Amino acid sequence: MPTTIRYYYTHISPWSYLGHARLGEIAARHGASIDYVPITLGAIFPRTGGLPLAKRAPERQAYRMAELRRWPQRLGIPLNREPAHFPTDDRPAARLALAAKARGHDIAALSLSLMRACWAEERDIADPGTLREIAEGCGLDGAALLEDAESEAGQRRLEEACQAALADGCFGAPWYLLDGEPFWGQDRLELLEEALENT
Repeated sequence: MPTTIRYYYTHISPWSYLGHARLGEIAARHGASIDYVPITLGAIFPRTGGLPLAKRAPERQAYRMAELRRWPQRLGIPLNREPAHFPTDDRPAARLALAAKARGHDIAALSLSLMRACWAEERDIADPGTLREIAEGCGLDGAALLEDAESEAGQRRLEEACQAALADGCFGAPWYLLDGEPFWGQDRLELLEEALENT
């Protein structure tokens, strides 16, 4: 059985975006699989003491911007630190990706496209038209996925994903879980890779 990394993330997290492709590369190097689980932080923060960005202290907001200057430069990943459509509702994109996953699709590329749309392309990933375009750009049936995503089953999938995240100790994104050991943040990917080397 290959090792599996469970990966909880939201498409509107810049840190999820900065780590997304690198996680895939790390997993490939070690023959590990990834269980992609998009969530909404709106269901996580109230249960775990987190605050939406606008409610954080000015000092925390300022440090976040400093890190958002450093990491994209270090990684060579284009990122607009103040995108036109942030913050936005992260639930529609999560439900879309979960609908694709439920249909057996590998959602790694879809999720990266959703993140890139928010953080590099100035697109609103809470907008159904945008979501449909992105899904179709990934070779998926955007209309069918949107219908599924907004159904009762689609709503339930997201609720279940968030409950699973909370059960796994998740309080922020990205959150990686390897054999029960948690790693929070894309700046912990090096530690995650070390742990993979020792499995």
